[in-house]
Amino acid sequence: MDNLSVEHLIGIEDLTARDIEIIFQTADRFKEVINRPIKKVPSLRDTTIANVFFENSTRTKLSFELAEKRLSADVVNFSASSSSVTKGETLVDTVNNILSMKVDMVVMRHPNPGAAKFLAERVNAKVINAGDGTHEHPTQALLDSYSIREKLGEVKGKKVVIVGDILHSRVALSNIYALQKQGAEVMVCGPTTLIPKFIHELGVKVEHNLRKALEWCDVANMLRIQLERQDIQYFPSLREYTMLYGLDKKLLNSLSKEIVVMHPGPINRGVEITSDVADSKQSIILNQVENGVAIRMAVIYLLASKIER
Repeated sequence: MDNLSVEHLIGIEDLTARDIEIIFQTADRFKEVINRPIKKVPSLRDTTIANVFFENSTRTKLSFELAEKRLSADVVNFSASSSSVTKGETLVDTVNNILSMKVDMVVMRHPNPGAAKFLAERVNAKVINAGDGTHEHPTQALLDSYSIREKLGEVKGKKVVIVGDILHSRVALSNIYALQKQGAEVMVCGPTTLIPKFIHELGVKVEHNLRKALEWCDVANMLRIQLERQDIQYFPSLREYTMLYGLDKKLLNSLSKEIVVMHPGPINRGVEITSDVADSKQSIILNQVENGVAIRMAVIYLLASKIER
């Protein structure tokens, strides 16, 4: 099997279309593994992985931890909120202390854009970016594309609209890169205040009318409104946002074609999408969660093969 062209997974921007295909083919094999009665393989029995999370995370952290354990790696979990980081220790000091315990790989989430790249240049371990501020979240974009490929056969030629808080979303940026590298057309849709000014430079379409966007697309990826990243009010109220950009069953059923609905989670039910949409047959939200483990197993496995023993 081919090797990845990168030493770390910092962002989708650094990957080639071939890299994405290698990750998907590897994930296909691991998906078979996680659906077996015995869900473990001994692939990384001698590898130690540290999950270093400087920001709260439930789903991503659980997904990575499960992926690591399915590969039989030794796992160290580190939560910054309850560590010396709160006492002023620097990022490099924190991670070097962890690496001195002979860790081979670091999965890191950090509130500052560029933190994963900064780290990868300074420590002797493979680094996987589990989200750096509003910059990138590469494994989420990979599992999103993988889920589209699984549902529709391929990503190439598909029309995907990303709806919501594009401005604060690392998921949106990583998805734009991933989808374009695989030959999909991408549109973003949301209030003017939540669309970055220079988004056109990424070669995406912009639409402010949700119905028009949904009529155009094959797949709608409904993003969460990131209230925790918003220091000012970007729209009058959640109720108004929901009226203009929320997806309910009535709107979904009134479209001229059947579209696929996705959401990176956690869902604010009744805000971005209603419960009856989230739980409908057009939704692949639970498939995304399952595919997240297979994709993360693939990424960890492929990067681990580059560790010098």
